[in-house]
Amino acid sequence: MRLLVPVPGVFITRREFIEKSLSTLVSVSFLEMLITRNLLAGSIKEKTDHWAIQLNEMCRDLKTQAIRPSVWQTRIEALLGTVEQADLVKFIDFDKLTRAFQYPDLGVNTKYVTFPKIAGLPDDVQFVKKIFGMKQDRAIIPHGHKNMVSAHYVLFGEFDLKHYDKLGEDDTHLIITPTVDTVVKPGSVSSISDEKNNVHWFKARSEIVFPFDMLIFNVDPSFGKSYDIDNIDPYEAEEIRPNVWRAPKLDVDTALKKYGKETQH
Repeated sequence: MRLLVPVPGVFITRREFIEKSLSTLVSVSFLEMLITRNLLAGSIKEKTDHWAIQLNEMCRDLKTQAIRPSVWQTRIEALLGTVEQADLVKFIDFDKLTRAFQYPDLGVNTKYVTFPKIAGLPDDVQFVKKIFGMKQDRAIIPHGHKNMVSAHYVLFGEFDLKHYDKLGEDDTHLIITPTVDTVVKPGSVSSISDEKNNVHWFKARSEIVFPFDMLIFNVDPSFGKSYDIDNIDPYEAEEIRPNVWRAPKLDVDTALKKYGKETQH
């Protein structure tokens, strides 16, 4: 059977007509998909670019002492809560960062992150950017901080997260009180400063885990050091009054041997 089409002197079969029609529909659908994908990619890029610029502005406000560290924590956690995990993974080119990534038997390994070129974002941003990677049962060992802040966004995996406020210290111990004891998952956010949740401890629950960290050192130039870290021994802490503990300080090697890989206590 031949089918008359509205072109003088041209005849095609019904089958040819259907095939051409389907081909046209598929082409249109594919074109629409590409347009949608490009528009979506543009909106995602616009969102992540704006996020990165805001992040740097908040860190600049802290470095210039326009805001207090605890205010920075509140604002940075809220800002990090606006970015989607999948968007952030693409933005920092996580796949490239983790090619041939080496997972240590104790503790974590790190890699520095480089943001893409963004209009309005200076090359010398106000914060350090890293990913931390570790295997199951390993840990970012329990430690406190001096003269620095950091924020942490979970990209992949689950952690047991503990936070403590540092109430005081002497040459051999930190005085701490527990503030957070929870499980964090992709998209979860936490932060530390001298003012709030100063001590933290991450233990990996999943086969592989990765947080993305933003760190600022030398928050107070009058401190004398750009920053300092005290590793502690929570399992040997002594309760000196209700919910207040005196935890021994540990050197890095001792802390890694005891806390870098989970053991039974």
